[in-house]
This record gives sequence, structure tokens and C-alpha cells, in this order.
Amino acid sequence: MSQMPHRFFRLLTVVWVGSLLTIGYAVAPVLFTSLDRMTAGAVAAQLFRIQGVLGVVCGILLLGLANLLVRRGSDAYRRLRWLIAGMLVCVLVGYFALQPFMNAMRVAALEAGSDVGHSVYATRFGILHGVSSLFYLIESLLGVALVWKLPASIGVAATEPGAHSAAGKVTG
Repeated sequence: MSQMPHRFFRLLTVVWVGSLLTIGYAVAPVLFTSLDRMTAGAVAAQLFRIQGVLGVVCGILLLGLANLLVRRGSDAYRRLRWLIAGMLVCVLVGYFALQPFMNAMRVAALEAGSDVGHSVYATRFGILHGVSSLFYLIESLLGVALVWKLPASIGVAATEPGAHSAAGKVTG
């Protein structure tokens, strides 16, 4: 069996989970400590939009690859599909279901001459933001579990030409 789907699976996983953790837990907090709230919120919203699209693309590709690898006999990917599906549900609900409502409140507050934190939408926005953050946290934890459970290999390295045998000699 070719190592290519396995390697591509690993690459997509680290891109998705790495960007999820970096944007959510490093970049966004720095934005809010470095910039005024309105500017930081606008930049963070753009970054989370990119993260949402990236999550959907990676999630769909990872589910397809996991199914391919399971059909090829790699049972290690059977349970990983559930983690991926959970992450995909989180990104779909968190970004594509909740964010449009949050953005509508942000725009309505700006049109009324205020930022959302000082508007009549502040309470509802805060609740939606909290729910969205919870979905992001769950997605992040599922992502860490996905990285943790990635198979180290699929057992073909020793049969490939030029691979090292157990004794350390080059075979092939």
C-alpha cells in the first residue's frame, strides 16, 4: 500500500489542528491585547472566517482519505473518522450557523453608531460568542485527540525499496 494517502492525511491534520490552535489561542488573544476592541474583533472575525473555510475543506478531505485508508485495510483510521466528523460538526455549527448571527449583530450595532459591546445586542452577542467559543474549544480538543491518535505508520516502510531493516541494514 502506498504511503501517500497516509502522509497526506497527516499533513491535512496538522494544517487544520495547527491553524485552529494558533489562531484561536495565540493570535486572537494577542489581537485583543494589542489593538482596540473594534479593530481586534474585525481582524479576528476575518481570521475565524478563513479558519472556518479551512476546517470544512480539511474535514471533508480527511473524511474521504480516512474512508479510502479503511477500505485499503488500515483499521487505525476507522475510529479517527468519528473525531474528524465531530470536528467538522463543530466548525459547521460554530462558524457557519452562529457566526452569521454574530456578524449581523455587529453590523447592526455599527449602523446604530456603536460597537456591539455597547449596543442593545451586547447580551445576545455575548451568549452567541460563548456558545461559539465552546464549539471552538470542543473542536480544538477533538483536534488534539486526532493528532494524538494518528497512526505512526501503516506498516509499509520496511517493504519499500531502500528502507532500513530491523538490523539497520538497507534492503532492496
